[in-house]
Amino acid sequence: MAAISLNRRQVVLSAVGALAGASWLALPTVAVAKPPKATKPALQNAWPRALQVPGGIAHLPLGAAALRPVARLGQVATSNATNQATNQANDIRDVPVLVVGDPSAWTALVGIGLSAAPGNSSISVQQAGAEQRQIDFAVAAKRYAEQRLTVAPGTVDLSAENQARFERERALQAVVIATFSELQPHALSDWQKALRMKVPVPGRRSSSFGLRRVFNGQSRNPHSGMDIAAATGTLVVAPLPGRVIDTGDYFFNGGTVWLDHGGGLLSLFCHLSRIDVKVGDILQTGDSLAAVGATGRVTGPHLHWGVMLNRSMVDPALFLDA
Repeated sequence: MAAISLNRRQVVLSAVGALAGASWLALPTVAVAKPPKATKPALQNAWPRALQVPGGIAHLPLGAAALRPVARLGQVATSNATNQATNQANDIRDVPVLVVGDPSAWTALVGIGLSAAPGNSSISVQQAGAEQRQIDFAVAAKRYAEQRLTVAPGTVDLSAENQARFERERALQAVVIATFSELQPHALSDWQKALRMKVPVPGRRSSSFGLRRVFNGQSRNPHSGMDIAAATGTLVVAPLPGRVIDTGDYFFNGGTVWLDHGGGLLSLFCHLSRIDVKVGDILQTGDSLAAVGATGRVTGPHLHWGVMLNRSMVDPALFLDA
């Protein structure tokens, strides 16, 4: 399995941080625009499919404009004390949102985190020559099934040494997932087809997205990806064109690869037995990147495939035909 030295990690994360930082521009504070009109129905036969639930994706029409609008999670910034208190209570972050389309019609694709509470959410939108405005959308409730698993006790009740390792790795990953690069022009304008993903490995889906996980009788975070059962050594391929932004051996995830597809859309591949790529490699759809394994916290060989949009893990099935 490929591994990264500490010095290499520092170089990788520094580069990723610089890339992400270059795209984060603060929006000016302006007056709140008029309440938005009702959202139009989502496009048919478009990927990713729209599903406005925790772990889903919202398609929000932004209208026509000569230049692509800039969108971010959260409400329009105002001096209103009530709005400020609401923002703080909901932990709204200034996270860029993927905007796709062309001057005739722009659309914001918003990933909805698994921890999102049902109710109203919003993004702020800035268009050239116009006031910043707010677009609200509803998040419906969804109850995911429960899965009970038995794993090695040391991967549930962590030793002090393993807990310290986990904390270090979590800090490293926080920088990686903040990556935000530009989407390729063809994917921007033809996004309904260009963002349709290829399944990274053949096999049975052994664990679906969103399952509430219980390890050795103890509740843990919901399952944030799709598990595909496959034999150790089965090749894993890129679901979309992308750039490798991190590889390594992590405590829970085992052998891991992250791909950046642009616009805050990332893919994660875990429990790998072998890693065949390095940071900076450019892959096309179908290019092999690693092999299935049983590393990290697992009950058997499989691929854990995660998809992240605006730093929220979303259901990979929304990018597939079925």
